[in-house]
Amino acid sequence: MYSTLNSFSSLYAAALLMLCGSGLFNTFMGLRLTAQSVSAFWVGLLIAGYYFGLVCGARLGHKLLIRVGHIRAFVACAAISATMVLAQASFEVLPLWLVLRLIAGIAMVTQFMVLESWLNEQTENRLRGRVFSVYMLVSGLGTVLGQLSLTLYGTLDLRPLTLVAIFQVLCLVPIALTARTHPATPVPAPLDIKFFAKRVPLSLTVLFMAGNLSGAFYGLVPVYAARHGMSTSQVAVYVAASVTAGLLSQFPMGWLSDRINRARLIRCNALILAVFTLVMWGWVDLPYWLMLILSCMFGVLQFTFYPLGAAFANDHVEAEKRVGLSAILLMAYGIGACVGPLIAGALMSWAGPNMYYVFVTACAVILVWRVRPARVTGEHQVDAAPVHFVPMPDTLQSSPAAVATLDPRVDPAVDENLEMVEPDAAAATQPARTEGAVDGAADGIVEGVSGPATSTAADATAAGPEAGVVTGTAEAPDPAAGKGARPPSL
Repeated sequence: MYSTLNSFSSLYAAALLMLCGSGLFNTFMGLRLTAQSVSAFWVGLLIAGYYFGLVCGARLGHKLLIRVGHIRAFVACAAISATMVLAQASFEVLPLWLVLRLIAGIAMVTQFMVLESWLNEQTENRLRGRVFSVYMLVSGLGTVLGQLSLTLYGTLDLRPLTLVAIFQVLCLVPIALTARTHPATPVPAPLDIKFFAKRVPLSLTVLFMAGNLSGAFYGLVPVYAARHGMSTSQVAVYVAASVTAGLLSQFPMGWLSDRINRARLIRCNALILAVFTLVMWGWVDLPYWLMLILSCMFGVLQFTFYPLGAAFANDHVEAEKRVGLSAILLMAYGIGACVGPLIAGALMSWAGPNMYYVFVTACAVILVWRVRPARVTGEHQVDAAPVHFVPMPDTLQSSPAAVATLDPRVDPAVDENLEMVEPDAAAATQPARTEGAVDGAADGIVEGVSGPATSTAADATAAGPEAGVVTGTAEAPDPAAGKGARPPSL
C-alpha cells in the first residue's frame, strides 16, 4: 500500500500546491475587496465567475486531453492559471477580473481532470478507495494551508497574489518530472437529463442547495468576518476551521449514513444548520472563540451535504446509468455554486454582512421543506442499497470530476462499459462513443432516492450544461457492496 501511494506522490504534490494557491486566493480576494469598500455583490460575482469556469470548462478540458495528452494539457493550463493571477495583480479592474477568473476556472478544472483521471486509470480496484482517500486529505490540507498562509502578511497588499502564482508554477514541477506512465483517455458516454430529473428530483435539490452554500462560502465568509472586526489572521483561521471540520467529518458522517435513513439524516442536518445559524444573524455579539466553534459546526454540516446528496441518489439508479447521474448531480451542484454567491452577495450589499447567514438559514429551510422521508417510496431502490459511503473532497475546491473517481468499485477489468483509448489528435474531432445510451424515463418514476456516494468515473463532468455527453466509466455492480447493510427505513 505504501509503495502504491508513494508512486503517486508527484500527483499528490501537484494537487497540494494547486489547492494551496486556490485556498489562499479565494480568502484573500474577499478580504482585499472588502478593505477597498467593494460591494459584496461584486465579490460574489467574481466567485460565481470562477465556478462557472470550473463547471463549463470540463468539456473543453476533455477535448484538450484527447488532443495533446495529460502532461501537456496540465502544463499549459497551469501556465494559464498563473498568468491570470499575475494579471489580476497588475490590473485592478473588476470587469477584467471577472473575465480572468472565468478563464482561470476553465484552466484549473482541466488540471484537476488530469490529476484525477490519472489516479483513477492507474489505480488497482482493491486500492482505489485508499488512494483517493489520501487524495481527499491532500486536497483538504492544501486548502487549509493556503488559507492559513494569509496570516504571513500583515497588510492586504498584492503580495499574496504573487504567492498564489508561485504555487501555480510550482505545481508544474512534480508533473513535469514524474516517471509515471502517461494515462489513457476515457471516451464520452451518453446522457439522459430528463430521466434523472424525474427519477431523483430530491437529490438534485440537495445538490443544488449544497452548491449554493459552498459557492457563497469561500468568497463571502471572509467578507462577513472582516466586517465584524476580525483581523486578517483571525479571518484566515475562521475560514480554515470550517474547512478542516468539514474534512474530518466526512468519515463519521459516512459511517452514520450507512446505518440510518439518508433522507432523514439530510433533513436533520439541514434543521440543525437552520437553527444554529440563527445565532449568527447579528442579534448578539459573539466572542471570537465561540465564532470558531460555530464555524466548525457549520463546516461539518455544509461540507457533507454534497456526498450525502450523491449517496441519496445512487441507491435508486442502476449501476449502468450512474455515469450520467454523476454528471447531472454535478451540473446541479455547479449551477448552485454560480447562483449562491450572486444571491448572498446581493443580500449582503443590500442589508449588511449578517445577511450571509440569513442566506444560509434560508437554504437549510428549503432542504428541510423539500427533503422529507415520507416522499421516498423506495420503488426503484437497487438490491445493493445502501452501498458503502465513500468520502470525497469539497468539489468546488477540487474538481467537478472528483465525485467520479472516488468509487473503489469501478474496476476496468470487470467493467464492460469502460473503453480506454490512447490520446489521438484525430479523436478530438470525432471521438468514439460508448454504447448504451440511457433510456428515456420509465413510467412510475418517483421523487426522492437514497444510495452510495460517488459511484461514477473520472471524467464524469466533461459535458457542460450545454453538452449532451459525459465522459467516464460506468460502474460495475458490487456483489459485496450491501453485505450486512439494511435498506433505509422509510
